[in-house]
Amino acid sequence: MSEQLALFPLSSFLLPGGRMKLRVFEPRYVRLVKESLSEKRDFAMATLNPFVSQQHPDRILPLVCKVKIEDFEALPDGLLGITLRGVGRYHIRHRWQESDNLHIAEVEAQADWADTLLPAAQHGFAQSFAALLAEYPLLAELYPEPKLDDGAWLAGRWLELLPMQPALKVSLAQSDPAYCLEQLESWFEHNA
Repeated sequence: MSEQLALFPLSSFLLPGGRMKLRVFEPRYVRLVKESLSEKRDFAMATLNPFVSQQHPDRILPLVCKVKIEDFEALPDGLLGITLRGVGRYHIRHRWQESDNLHIAEVEAQADWADTLLPAAQHGFAQSFAALLAEYPLLAELYPEPKLDDGAWLAGRWLELLPMQPALKVSLAQSDPAYCLEQLESWFEHNA
């Protein structure tokens, strides 16, 4: 079944279970937030492809994450701050822009990863993520109750954080959590 979502395209990557904070200032995105809060239209975080021009049809990658606004605030600089939580994966079927250049997409729901017990051989992923949470308070604030024993949760958070090519992140996110973790292990070995 298809659905229509507004898109908030960024260089960031988000999957269900992930959380992020954003500063909103462009009028089209202020409108997107207002429409979401008034339940007029939901929106999704979309990832930009940095290797093509802004006008290229593949500028926005096809996997998007529908989000819910968990919190919002007026920031000291006068901008709007929002905290988002990823709630579902969707694939873009068709995309267009409205008069203020807000991207809108007809999307189709994709299956989310089910909770998966982290294999003992990959407990290093959990230990490394726990170390990140201890070192970066802003990340720890986003994840006060991390699911460090859930392979799917960990794979998603690592994909969001690692400086990988966006298309690779999308490809790994469309695999299963076990394969994704294997590929992340390989990525760490070659990039550490």
